[in-house]
Amino acid sequence: MPAPPDSPPPPGGETAALVSAVMEDITRRLAQYGLQPPAQSGDVSDDARRRALARLRVITGVKEAVRLLEDQAARAAAASGAGYPEIGQAVSMSRQGARRRWPGLITGNPPLSTTPPTPRSL
Repeated sequence: MPAPPDSPPPPGGETAALVSAVMEDITRRLAQYGLQPPAQSGDVSDDARRRALARLRVITGVKEAVRLLEDQAARAAAASGAGYPEIGQAVSMSRQGARRRWPGLITGNPPLSTTPPTPRSL
């Protein structure tokens, strides 16, 4: 049963383990759709190779989908005021790594404020 939407996700390692278990099941199921009929010769190694390659194709597609979701989440975080240090921390990379991964995501301009700036004294 899925957790309620307002509950926090499991800690990092637990999240990875949970996602890995779910993805293992999903990729095996999806890979079955891409399989060709078993070899006529009954060669077990051919069948194992086809299964492994079908699974690899599925995992590659999943990886691309997750990357797009990660990009969307990074843009949403930046639009909400997060900077490269926070975004980098969220994806376990340095500020510089986040900046290289998403160049131009943060414009460097401070968020617009509804409070007028205070004059500086000379």
